Amino acid sequence: MLNYSTSEENYIKAIFHLQRQDGTVTTNELANELKTKPASVTDMMKKLKVKKLLNYQPYQGFRLTNEGNKVALGIIRRHRLWEYFLAEKLKFSWDEVHEVAEELEHVSNKKLIDKLDEFLGFPRTDPHGDPIPDANGKIEISKKICLTAMALNTIGVVSSVSDQSSEILELLEHKKIAIGTKLEVKKKFEFDNSMEVKIGRQPAFTISNQLAENIFVLSN
Repeated sequence: MLNYSTSEENYIKAIFHLQRQDGTVTTNELANELKTKPASVTDMMKKLKVKKLLNYQPYQGFRLTNEGNKVALGIIRRHRLWEYFLAEKLKFSWDEVHEVAEELEHVSNKKLIDKLDEFLGFPRTDPHGDPIPDANGKIEISKKICLTAMALNTIGVVSSVSDQSSEILELLEHKKIAIGTKLEVKKKFEFDNSMEVKIGRQPAFTISNQLAENIFVLSN
């Protein structure tokens, strides 16, 4: 397997995530995502196209090729395995693991990553509930729904969090909401779309619509 620079890998991963939302990715979208200048993006797109990782036509947007997607899934696999290791073995909190894993994901030794996967017991999701691609790049997509779509008086198990910023993770931790937490929706308020939820025998409490929109659950 070819080795890629840290910068190239960051671009590849960002394109992978953006194209899943929008189909094709524009120069400006990628520049905003990576907080860089459009001219820098254009230069990198040319390099990735030469390496056959990108289908790119100026002014028409771009997508990763099959090989590009394969590389992206490898980076994501490394990132999520390191997050799991940091959280489960070194006891980092879930709002700390992302930043450290951003550095470790660029260690691309395949034997090391496969051994790490085996050592961890082949985990299927990272600490935020995101699926971990296997050694062949296969990734499981669970049938999850947003907490805002849950019916009243039903229970869902928190399976993932879409916004993984430290601010949101800190708020979730404060409210004792984590991956695997069973949440019951008791009431929805029309005024601001906030929700009253309950965890086990604890008293019900209110969460904002903004927070609820970032919580995904598997229905019981």
